[in-house]
Amino acid sequence: MEAAPERFGRGPERLEAFSDSVFAIAITLLVLDIRLPDLTEMSTADQIGRALVALWPSYVGYFVSFITIGNAWINHHNLFRFLGSVSHGVLISNLLLLLAIGFIPFPTALLARTLGGPGEQIGVVVYAATFFANALAFNLLWVQVKRVLKPGSPPAAIAAINRSYRLGPPVSLGALVISFAFPVAGLAIITGLMILYLLPRSTGA
Repeated sequence: MEAAPERFGRGPERLEAFSDSVFAIAITLLVLDIRLPDLTEMSTADQIGRALVALWPSYVGYFVSFITIGNAWINHHNLFRFLGSVSHGVLISNLLLLLAIGFIPFPTALLARTLGGPGEQIGVVVYAATFFANALAFNLLWVQVKRVLKPGSPPAAIAAINRSYRLGPPVSLGALVISFAFPVAGLAIITGLMILYLLPRSTGA
């Protein structure tokens, strides 16, 4: 006789704890790229102020990536509300998502070093490619979660997640393509998509 999944299935507690630790580490690493300028060669407040303003690409990279990872954590949390049991597919797809999340500090650092300079295009392209990979990973995780949904999951919430997640891969791919010619426009599309995913109706909340 086949065991009932609600009784013998693996619960999500360990998976959530592990995932939360990866999200926390990735979001903490972002601030390490904002480094103080060498203040020993600056004698006036004006010089220090200009040096701090010159770090604006690092501020932008930190802000965009903090929202990206924070947004991913919110969506991850909302998905797991509907998880009935942890299947092998959920474990693998969740691991792939964490692989993409853990990589975000690198393109963030690259974006901070190239934004506003001659290497801006490559910085935004790499960042957009990472964002696209995250969108694919989230959709893969959602496919696996839907196979082991918790009984009684509200159909309206499931439909809302389906609608919003379908936008992720094509829009982020569009941002990636546009970034090759118009890096700032590509970054703007990514920012707009992140704002969309912050809205409660896109997460089934």
